[in-house]
Amino acid sequence: MQDDLKARLCDAVDAGFDRQIEFLSELTSHPSTRGNEQSAQNFMADELSVRGYEIDRWQIDVAEIENLPGFSPVIGPYDDAVNVVGTHRSNTQKGRSLILNGHIDVVPEGPLDMWDTPPFEPRVEGGWLYGRGGGDMKAGLASNLFALDALRACGFAPAGDVHFQSVVEEECTGNGALACLARGYKADAVLIPEPFSEHLVTAQLGVIWFQVHLKGRPTHVAYVGSGANAIEAAFPLIKALHDMEHRWNAAENRPDDYAHMDHALNLNVGKIEGGDWTSSVPAWSVFDVRMAIFPGQSIEAAKAEIEEVILDAARDNDFLRNSLPEIVYHGFHAEGYALSQDSSERAISAIEMLDRAHQAATGQELVREAITATTDARFFGLYADTPALVYGPRAEAIHGFNERVELESIRRITKATAMFIADWCDVEEI
Repeated sequence: MQDDLKARLCDAVDAGFDRQIEFLSELTSHPSTRGNEQSAQNFMADELSVRGYEIDRWQIDVAEIENLPGFSPVIGPYDDAVNVVGTHRSNTQKGRSLILNGHIDVVPEGPLDMWDTPPFEPRVEGGWLYGRGGGDMKAGLASNLFALDALRACGFAPAGDVHFQSVVEEECTGNGALACLARGYKADAVLIPEPFSEHLVTAQLGVIWFQVHLKGRPTHVAYVGSGANAIEAAFPLIKALHDMEHRWNAAENRPDDYAHMDHALNLNVGKIEGGDWTSSVPAWSVFDVRMAIFPGQSIEAAKAEIEEVILDAARDNDFLRNSLPEIVYHGFHAEGYALSQDSSERAISAIEMLDRAHQAATGQELVREAITATTDARFFGLYADTPALVYGPRAEAIHGFNERVELESIRRITKATAMFIADWCDVEEI
């Protein structure tokens, strides 16, 4: 790509940056938690339509994806699980195709009194935009869109097909991205601007979600010795799971991407509930667990060990050995993915082009990083033989209170994305 086009693209991003932050503020104001993404998707579809993209909007049908590799089991209806894809069709088809993927769903905001300002009333202050989902990952959706806008402002369009994906379900299953694959969306590479501080993600962990259901023996608290407390029965099981977590993190179990990390795999008891009355020994409890696995680690083998650990701990309990826990899998059934293991020409070329674009936008070499989270990149890398580059802006307190994303980082990511698109897809005149 010629230096003058790089400069023009950067100037175009600067010229449209105020509009970009206004767009991001509007998008962040939509409280698009799971099941509530419709208004945000309406907004996104309208913005793509105004720009002339071919719009595909559909409700995810579990029956169409439940037998595909990478599917995660779901609890509850999918009536509001809607994906939006806007497609640019190249006139010349002389360049490579690209998927620009991002997720519209955000995690719950938590207690409102623990936010400095309302989470869905975004504010800009001190060079940051604050609001739930502003960083994770609506800033990435904005950078994808406005990078394409910058090309158009320079009188160009990508010379390969580009599919702009706004998907749901990333925060709990990834089934939104899987539904895009099932619908036939493929490309030569994928860019996902998740908020990892302008680093290229070289590897990501897999994630398993499960629930443990326990039954106790209820009685009046005055006769607690004759009952069995289903909440307290969870404690030794949780300890046993943490012992398993420690074993999985042992040095001999770590792949090369994570050899330098003492504790890459994290187990989290994210939710626990049980009982019906304060003065009654609780008859039931349920606790929800998130456990990570390494790239290359078998989900089925991990599940088998999880079940063995829970049941062995239960058999050590006088009551539970006769009332064994039930384990229910729901949500993430995600394998790990390592871009670092992709030696294909397309992967090497895409990384080199992103590195050049990043250097042009930031003046620095692109940092590679293995992360301890998961993203939708796995669907493309593992099941579509497509290199998936995760590269997005700097954000802080994602999933926490006062989530924020750095404005100048968004600007740099948008410039780098525009240059990467022009290099990877080549350009054609509008």
